[in-house]
Amino acid sequence: MKNWIAAAVCSVLLLAGCSGNGQETQQNSEKKKEDLKKITVVLDWTPNTNHTGLYVAKDKGYFKEEGLDVEIIMPGEAGADQLTASGKADFGVSYQESITEARVQGVPLVSIAAVIQHNTSGFASPADKNIKTPKDFEGKTYGGWGAPVEKSVMESLMKTENADVKKVSIVNMGDADFFTAVKRDIDFAWIYYGWTGVEAELRGEKINMVYLTDYSEKLDYYTPVLATNEKMIKDNPETVKAFLKAASKGYEFAIEKPEEAADILLTNAPDLDSDLVKKSQAWLSPRYQDDAARWGEQKLEVWENYAEWMHENGLLDGELDTGKAFTNDFLPE
Repeated sequence: MKNWIAAAVCSVLLLAGCSGNGQETQQNSEKKKEDLKKITVVLDWTPNTNHTGLYVAKDKGYFKEEGLDVEIIMPGEAGADQLTASGKADFGVSYQESITEARVQGVPLVSIAAVIQHNTSGFASPADKNIKTPKDFEGKTYGGWGAPVEKSVMESLMKTENADVKKVSIVNMGDADFFTAVKRDIDFAWIYYGWTGVEAELRGEKINMVYLTDYSEKLDYYTPVLATNEKMIKDNPETVKAFLKAASKGYEFAIEKPEEAADILLTNAPDLDSDLVKKSQAWLSPRYQDDAARWGEQKLEVWENYAEWMHENGLLDGELDTGKAFTNDFLPE
């Protein structure tokens, strides 16, 4: 009997000890979470494989390791650039094109990392349209979103073949996706191959691509990029450094393990098509860093080339101070 009582007492003490340790662990966990710095990252669009590294960094705890509690949000009507520039979001996904225009207008956006090292966009068309070079744009209908840069890019490419952009009919395709639009009233559109081109492969729909970089070195710009604002850089440089250290690890993981990275993106964005995400990730992963010394690195000449091209095409109201438009200072060594 005494042995039974002794065992019971020990059990009670053991349970009490476990309970106490559990409460202490929970309190420590909550305390650690409170110690994390809350920051927001706004995407440029709905989640896709351009963003995989961010979701990996969050899912794998890389942000937490750097003392950050990161919330990834959608842009809404305001847009990622506006939210980032105003400080309503700490970081955002942007593009060299829009940052170049913003800087000239005095908007304090700064590119801090290139998500993809080279421009993978181009003009796509169903193969049966027989649009294989910029010369073939003549007599065709282009579907776009109404930005002046679209016509200028087409004109730059067409000039290399003595073709006339005035012979292209340009219409606004609105919210229609590429596959719907080309079956309705357009012949070609501007796409990122890593998403829409890969989707065409999955659909079994043959397309022709006219890549910008095949016709102009100045159009090999960074798209997309990670950005922040000047105030964040000035007031919280350590946070910028911590964010990029974690993000870099996320994208490096996506480079090395595309299948696992794709699964992480799908976990965070379950509405996406699984086959598309996995195939897109396989296509894009080797292109994140490509020929750069490290993921995210940007070159001054790339920024200068594109700004020069915009000037040549009357798309900038003033001179771009390229040294203030981007920085590599916060990337991990």
